[in-house]
Amino acid sequence: MSTSWALVRSAQVIFLLVVVAMAGAVSGVILAYAPDRADVARLDDYRPGTITRVLASTGEEIGQFATERRVIVGADAIPPVLRQAIVSSEDAAFFEHFGFDFRRIAITAAQNVVYQRRYGASTLTQQLARHVSVDGAAPLGRKKVWTRKLHEAVLTIQLEKRYTKREILTLYCNQMYLGSGAYGVEAASHRYFGKRALDLTLDEAALIAGILQRPASQNPRTSLDQARRRRNYVLGRMVANGYISRHDATHAMARPVVLADTTSQRDNIAPYFVEEIRQRLETTYGAEGLYRDGLTVSTTLNPRLQRAATTAVAQGLRRLDKQQGYRAPVRNVVAEGTSLSAFVHPRWRLPLAPGVIVPAVVTATIGQVMEARVGPYTTTLSSSDFAWTGQRNASALVRRGDLIDVRVVSIDPDDHRLVATLEQEPMVEGALLALDNRSGAVLAMTGGYSFQRSQFNRATQAKRQLGSLFKSILFAAAIDRGYSPVSILLDEPTSFDNGLGQSRYAPRNYKRDHLGPITLRTALEKSRNIPAVRLMRDIGPRSVVAYARRFGFVSEIPPYLSVALGSSEATLEEITSAYTVFPNNGVRMPPFRIMTISDQHGTVLEEHRPAAEQAIPSDTAFVMVNLLRGVVDRGTGVAAQTLEWPVAGKTGTVDDSTDGWFVGFDPDITVGVWVGFDRKRTLGAGQDGASVALPIWHDFMRVYTEDGDTSRQFIAPSNVVFTTVDATTGAVADIAHPNAILEAFITGTEPGISRAP
Repeated sequence: MSTSWALVRSAQVIFLLVVVAMAGAVSGVILAYAPDRADVARLDDYRPGTITRVLASTGEEIGQFATERRVIVGADAIPPVLRQAIVSSEDAAFFEHFGFDFRRIAITAAQNVVYQRRYGASTLTQQLARHVSVDGAAPLGRKKVWTRKLHEAVLTIQLEKRYTKREILTLYCNQMYLGSGAYGVEAASHRYFGKRALDLTLDEAALIAGILQRPASQNPRTSLDQARRRRNYVLGRMVANGYISRHDATHAMARPVVLADTTSQRDNIAPYFVEEIRQRLETTYGAEGLYRDGLTVSTTLNPRLQRAATTAVAQGLRRLDKQQGYRAPVRNVVAEGTSLSAFVHPRWRLPLAPGVIVPAVVTATIGQVMEARVGPYTTTLSSSDFAWTGQRNASALVRRGDLIDVRVVSIDPDDHRLVATLEQEPMVEGALLALDNRSGAVLAMTGGYSFQRSQFNRATQAKRQLGSLFKSILFAAAIDRGYSPVSILLDEPTSFDNGLGQSRYAPRNYKRDHLGPITLRTALEKSRNIPAVRLMRDIGPRSVVAYARRFGFVSEIPPYLSVALGSSEATLEEITSAYTVFPNNGVRMPPFRIMTISDQHGTVLEEHRPAAEQAIPSDTAFVMVNLLRGVVDRGTGVAAQTLEWPVAGKTGTVDDSTDGWFVGFDPDITVGVWVGFDRKRTLGAGQDGASVALPIWHDFMRVYTEDGDTSRQFIAPSNVVFTTVDATTGAVADIAHPNAILEAFITGTEPGISRAP
């Protein structure tokens, strides 16, 4: 008995000596190293790398930029249940010690010796000390060397001397990494549960606290079972520390881990738009400001219209691509050496829904039927599901192991069956841009079929020939020079001198026909080429180019007659912005994307103020609106009539059908669409702006006009008068005349008015 007692006494003495030694070591460290450490008071202005957030006009987050995805919150934004869970998990004696838990250190040290391991016994303050950056110096990190531990000890004491326990815990909650790119509890709460930390339930708080020990292996998105076990351990520790009852812990342990759905990434709603914002911020604030300063960028984007734009472009390009024929799959997993049963596509990990397009692997072909698998689901495609290919025999299209695209029509989760149709990714590209007429705000922007496939923004970066879109600029110049909608232009074969040693320029109409004398209105509605070139010659190419600059064109426009037919190049943003001048009473509002930029403290760094530019007279603008409404009523844009909405616009087609355009507007917004191949080649015989771009514009506008105010109208200026004329000849006509239309004229240019020479 005496021997056992002696051993116990010896162990107690050893333990006491270890504790005293630890305390003495810490005291010595403070004296020896304290002068060499940075001033911890700089943490008073705690500014770690934080998330720059990009917001839509509705406040919806559409993008983030950060090296560390962190959202800084104050102590009051961290709920007691989360603070208690963290303390219970990481440092139960946090509120009693002064930075070091000597008893815990001694016990852990003894166990390390006995079990030959290197476990730590760091307090919350010590963990913070090695992860926080002071005075711009790199964090101490976790490297287990004595010099690092000594510096950590000094910084730990400085933290405890400078700050209260509440402040240290708040710094800790904002600083620490919690897996999946989330730094700090607020970012982690959004990442895992889609909510603020303040709204976390008991089980959710315990799970987040449990990640702190090993963020890589206890992350619920990668190791759900380990995360659940660690959560339950934390709940048990909260009971032991008196924070919650055993009943509450048992109830929380029984709850399943339900993570937020992150399958539709926020920045996927408008990747081309967000990338434009990123470039702008990096140019203005540098990479440091963009990725670490936690800016808040409020933008002009309308989420509903953006989703409509993305859908309209994708569906329109797929329709067009199918018309150009079926292409055999480029990938076969069997040929790659993968068994069909073992193959897993990353997209299959995301939820399925009717209407989505997903990869499928072909498992068999039997006559007019192909069998395929999408993750755990199987589907059977009959000849009607791939009728667009022109083939009825499935084996003529695919073979076993081919990776194809299918559109999900319906889902039977019980039988794990899908009803689907065959799709293929389009090679053709397109872009859409929607602008607010009165402010110039960019409401929607789609720069291509897929941002993942190509980050090149065809709405702002691609310069393409405009085709007949430029005719609206030319005809506006004519109206400003005294022409009227009923002025007669000649549509007959002609040629023009092209300069010394050059062959004569002989423009041709799209359909190679001629209408003879026609009104200016008819020339625009039918997009006649020869009358446009004659008009260009009469006004003067240099005068027209100078006039075009007033619409905001910055791209080069050479003073040639062929410019009348859109031989010059411009971006979709330039031409769409130019067209806003017509519905906006001749006023141009330069496009903009950013409304305000604020720092992490809420201080506004930038605020956009629209800058109005009077491009053309308001009466000229309204006459052009009326002419362009005729393009929809009787001309090349007639397909837009089905909207039953006050719209106007103009088609554009480039030679050999390499580019198709449509730019149209209502009183409030202007929307431009371009379709073509990145490497210029024909879209196919007969594929013009009306057939390739207008359908996309129409799909977008159909969403835009849902539940809209059908009473809105274009308002004429006071010096515009209306006269009933024959639409064919331009002569004054009775309202009952079969070709009668109500024509708009600038006062003094209407028919029947005699003007002094």
